[in-house]
Amino acid sequence: MKKYMCWTLFIIATCSLAIHLGGFGLSQPAARPADQSQDNSADDPVRVMVGRLDLEQYKATLKGLTRFGDRRQGTDRNKAAIDWIESQLKSYGYANTERLKYEYAPVAGQRRRRTPRPENMAVGGGRQRGLRARTGVNTDPEAQPDIRLREINMQPMTTGPREEVFCTKIGTTRPDEMYIVGAHMDGHGWGEAANDDGSGTALVMELARVFSSPDVQTERSIRFVLWNNEETGLNGSRAYVDQRQALQGKEDPPGSGRYPEPKWLGMIQHDMMLFDHGMPREDGTLSETQRPEADVNIEFQVNSVFAAQSQALAWVFQVANETYAADYPATVGSHMTNTDSAPFQDIVAAISLRENERGTQVGNGWDPHWHQPTDLYATFSDKDFRLGLNAAQTSLAALAQLTGATLKK
Repeated sequence: MKKYMCWTLFIIATCSLAIHLGGFGLSQPAARPADQSQDNSADDPVRVMVGRLDLEQYKATLKGLTRFGDRRQGTDRNKAAIDWIESQLKSYGYANTERLKYEYAPVAGQRRRRTPRPENMAVGGGRQRGLRARTGVNTDPEAQPDIRLREINMQPMTTGPREEVFCTKIGTTRPDEMYIVGAHMDGHGWGEAANDDGSGTALVMELARVFSSPDVQTERSIRFVLWNNEETGLNGSRAYVDQRQALQGKEDPPGSGRYPEPKWLGMIQHDMMLFDHGMPREDGTLSETQRPEADVNIEFQVNSVFAAQSQALAWVFQVANETYAADYPATVGSHMTNTDSAPFQDIVAAISLRENERGTQVGNGWDPHWHQPTDLYATFSDKDFRLGLNAAQTSLAALAQLTGATLKK
């Protein structure tokens, strides 16, 4: 009886996945080629596009971001970083680069409400397991030994107007439908915010660069968004939802074929992509090297309104990793939380890619540089950067399939 029930559940899950994949424009996930020894890249536009991602280019983009320190929102260094990101996107050929404007004016003394949760349950759900290390946000400038960085990060945050930048790859046959691809460019902690979330910002910028190539066409549109104010409660992504959700799919002006806000098909976030060194030791320290079994975590939120669709989308990305990523595998988890995909999760399929599960691993001290002065470009090795590159390969391959990407001859 148990064996029969297991097979029944498997069949139900498989059928459900196939139905949801149909909504993304895929009949079923693409399978890994049977003979990996054959070089069929010339016949596979997705593989050609993935091959245009480069470790040194990814590192250079990330290095460029770190010149602005921790890019804390509400500071001149944050504004300068936004200007730089915008100039980079325009240099790729995105003449439609835009800025979304909103106000950040928190009420003095008012703290974000936290949802009570059972003992031994992590943020977002999931059981606390294994050894844990202390986490927190560094607010002490003297904890940063680099005088140059202390000076860059010295200006305090002020409330008031905020901006965030985005650009769009416009689809050829279905420009009225799009996937939103994001990362947050702000940080804090008196370092360089290299991993949180320079690593995700550089990844999204690299995806935008590859998709901007004149020979790349997509049937559906892709919007690349670099959120601001993630660290203060996802204010930038919430502002985007508040301002643009009602505009979805509306042609403006009528008959023009232009869609300022195409219908949302899915939202894909990238937040902290580099560090998977394993669980803390008993003394609170971690391994200095990337663990051999490191992987890309693809998360959805199991109790969201669009949980089933989000899970199906996550598996599309996992299969893309199996087929196209070079070094590290991917796993699917069900406890996405505290990142810019959260405001979308009850509206559309939403997932997040990151180095470790946010609640039970990152939140338990699996990354000692999180919000610390040590979140520096120089902290990470090529093995760490390569994990970020593999996440980029995963997302590029999945997006190319979901949007019907082809290469013009």
